[in-house]
Amino acid sequence: MLRLTIKEMTMRNFSIQKLLVLPLALGMLLTSCKRYSSDFGDTNLNPAATTTPILSALLTNVEAGLGGYGAQTRGGLYCQYFSETQYTDVSLYSIPQVSFEGEYSGSLNDLQNIINTNTSNNMTQVARILKAYIFSTITDRWGDVPYSQALKGDKTPGFDKQEDIYRGCMRELTQAVAAFNSSSAVTGDIMYGGDVAKWKKFANTLRMRLAIQVSKRFPTTSGWAAGEFRAALADAGGSITANADNFEVKYPGGNFQSPWFALYFTRSDYGESAPMVTLMNSLGDGRQAAFGSSSVGVPYGRVRGFVDPWSQANPTWARILSSAYRQSNSSVVLVSAAETHFLRAEAADRGWTTENMNALYQAGIAVSFSQWGLPQPDAAYYTQSGVALASAAGTAANIGRIATQQYIAAYPDGLRGWNVWRRTGFPALTPAPDAVNTSRQIPRRYTYGTTSYATNTAAVTAAAAAIGGDNQDTKVWWDQ
Repeated sequence: MLRLTIKEMTMRNFSIQKLLVLPLALGMLLTSCKRYSSDFGDTNLNPAATTTPILSALLTNVEAGLGGYGAQTRGGLYCQYFSETQYTDVSLYSIPQVSFEGEYSGSLNDLQNIINTNTSNNMTQVARILKAYIFSTITDRWGDVPYSQALKGDKTPGFDKQEDIYRGCMRELTQAVAAFNSSSAVTGDIMYGGDVAKWKKFANTLRMRLAIQVSKRFPTTSGWAAGEFRAALADAGGSITANADNFEVKYPGGNFQSPWFALYFTRSDYGESAPMVTLMNSLGDGRQAAFGSSSVGVPYGRVRGFVDPWSQANPTWARILSSAYRQSNSSVVLVSAAETHFLRAEAADRGWTTENMNALYQAGIAVSFSQWGLPQPDAAYYTQSGVALASAAGTAANIGRIATQQYIAAYPDGLRGWNVWRRTGFPALTPAPDAVNTSRQIPRRYTYGTTSYATNTAAVTAAAAAIGGDNQDTKVWWDQ
């Protein structure tokens, strides 16, 4: 039976996207016709048609698909947010040979069209920010990928080093924030409704995320990452500090359905994992009321012969999110106020800033509870041994506790949870008991897909050699 990924189901339920992409397809077709008209005349041209893409439709199309980035089950399985209940290949670490080319020909190409056309300065800056966001998610999954030569019509672009991609994304975000003006319109924006102030906050928070993500490579106060973090924090545009400014896809329902709603239409292949439920219960964390439909977590990393009969014997096992948070009109949060606070708390602990680490940390927890519409935890939550920070910055246990709260607050964004775990090692995760990969360890990256090997053989072969082998145990650059 065919299994669809969350992103594929998201795209299938966004049936109206086909209508949004149609103007671009027509524009490309007519442009192609025009190329031949110099030889064969203009008899086939429709004077009423447009050869220019409708930029507002392109932006809407890209933004409508962003929910798939926050609802990736593969990352959620690797970081043990989720468990598989029937087909358990991904959680047993079968080879993650996944192709990225569709993201280039789809959303990234749409954004590049907006940038190249450049009919509105502010819309161009929004496209640059979104392009940086999407590229960051791609390189976080695969490592070295096409970047500097991508989206230029070259069918065989070279692969860039992950460090260069991160530096490039940081430049794009910095320059875009500085280039916004107060006059040009942003149309088709279903994320922030053209509110430039909110786009600046999102971009600055993303800059802080990227800086913290490379902290293994640049740990010192005088390093590149710390400098970029401080610059983003000091930017006059501010950052996301309130849930009202969260970067999230708000689904209206109908033809625009939340991917978490779509997940349980006809199947029940995924549940909240037993390790995640155990973590939440160990902290007495009230967010579990939102994170799962019950307190019965699904065993993680077991073969179908074990977990299938278990799930039938335990029919109340926890689905991903409680029913109230996976309605057809539920949102998918991609970057939150809680994340901003935790990033700043970690930066303070690392000595990158002089901000109040503990105040930011506790504020991050509080705003995370508010994001889910839950009552605030009592004082005892903050003082328990698994949560409380040492009073002095730089204490070894602090990073683990801050990272664990980042991991909890990111749920159910599997890529974010996987990134936090890969970068910090927290929370401590035990690999799948029934793992099928040779190392029996949690994958550190996706492997390059068959499309890359078939269509861009020389470049992908060189990239695989440069990273020490195209396998799931090879760490991406920032993870080393």
